[in-house]
Amino acid sequence: MEGGPISSLYTPALVVDVDIVKSNAERMRERCKKLGVQLRPHMKTHKTLECADIMTGGSRRCIVVSTLAEASFYADNGFDDILYAYSVPLDKVERCAALSERLNLFQVLLDHRDALEQLRKKPLKNGRKWHVWLKLDCGNGRAGVLHSEPEALELAQAITETDGVELTGVYAHCGNTYNCRGVEQIQGVAQETTTFTLMFMDKLKTVGITCKSSIGSTPSCSHPIKDMGQLSEVHPGNYAFYDVQQSMIGSCSLEDIAVRVLTRVIGHCPHRKQLLIDCGWTGLSLDGAGKLPTGYAMIEGHPDLKLLSMTQEHGRVESISGKLDYSRFPLGCLLTLIPYHACATAMMHPVYHVHSQGNVVGRWTPTRGW
Repeated sequence: MEGGPISSLYTPALVVDVDIVKSNAERMRERCKKLGVQLRPHMKTHKTLECADIMTGGSRRCIVVSTLAEASFYADNGFDDILYAYSVPLDKVERCAALSERLNLFQVLLDHRDALEQLRKKPLKNGRKWHVWLKLDCGNGRAGVLHSEPEALELAQAITETDGVELTGVYAHCGNTYNCRGVEQIQGVAQETTTFTLMFMDKLKTVGITCKSSIGSTPSCSHPIKDMGQLSEVHPGNYAFYDVQQSMIGSCSLEDIAVRVLTRVIGHCPHRKQLLIDCGWTGLSLDGAGKLPTGYAMIEGHPDLKLLSMTQEHGRVESISGKLDYSRFPLGCLLTLIPYHACATAMMHPVYHVHSQGNVVGRWTPTRGW
């Protein structure tokens, strides 16, 4: 269907506006250039070669991944300087070692002494060293050793003192920006995360340790603060696509969202006052439940409609207020869903249909698995 209109695609279909992706990527590069900080884009949202090329400006260097499947996929296709930004799983040390020995620079992340001990027990070949980032929790409350605890500095020292291991950097994810509403709140969290990270870097210097520093999230990097320029790197990812969640946070406008899910009306249910569509949770995901007045997504051009519920392959749509006019939605007509969370929605699709101004120009095939 390349060259044809996106309306000719079979549904449900994930469509990506390549012009918006390029614009989003260019703006992020310019922000980082202005700050004087290295951009290390995260691949986890799209997991494709084509979007990675856009985000890296074609360099195929300096990326972040969330799974070893992604790391191997990008390594197999000429990418290097890859950071596996997930507390290294002990069952995957062998696979990490293989990538470390194969690439010029493959980096892992840890937040526990047991993981460090596993790396020590698996020395790399040819005198190579493990390149390790210490995961720091600066308030996000997910992975990482708490920045204020003595254990954080002790673990950093242990990494530097371990044979065959090098402390490459300190990594913090300010995912707590996802609880924000508006630029002021986003920048408040970004300031706190940056300050805590820089304070920890000062602690490292007092014991003779120097390494890189990195924080990131799409909200914080969409509205960066001045002090982020003192960091070595930032690592946002969702910004290539953006989504409704990001627009609600204040990271972007609806016009910046590059992804949509096309779906068709397949049934009229006047006894329930509903439409039935061919997009269930396998085409959209259940992320965002209860967070939008329009249900699980925004239905573009129809603010009066709500995606009330979904089963595996069906979606139920109803009017938010007033009577549903079935004559406006004949069977087979197309509806366009703007996803709440692009990362989750993209994971539902084996291929993305890429378009420019509504005409299909290609297909991107993401990698899958762990």
